Amino acid sequence: MKFDKFENIICWQKAEKLTTQIYLHFKNFKDFSFRDQICRASVSIMNNIAEGYERMGNKEFCKFLYIAKGSSAEVRSMLHLAFELKYISRENYDELNNQALEISRMLSGLIKSLK
Repeated sequence: MKFDKFENIICWQKAEKLTTQIYLHFKNFKDFSFRDQICRASVSIMNNIAEGYERMGNKEFCKFLYIAKGSSAEVRSMLHLAFELKYISRENYDELNNQALEISRMLSGLIKSLK
């Protein structure tokens, strides 16, 4: 699989969309440490995809994709907590969690294709 630039990687595009939605959803949130943690975790997904791509080697790229996958799990964990604390509705939880799951699956597929 060959990409001209990281912006063409579909899972990066989806991670950017998820990050934007998380930032918009939590932008006026008063629990600053929670907001900071979920925002940083979502940014980590897209940034690790980008940084790994720029390393220009499949082994390094895979390493960063695994980190992005871990950050996706962190976002999902934070979303569980947000729902339990009633910070977000079931509808918001389902939408954001499903996006994070899809990104995680795509990252797994990309990792497999690079090995």
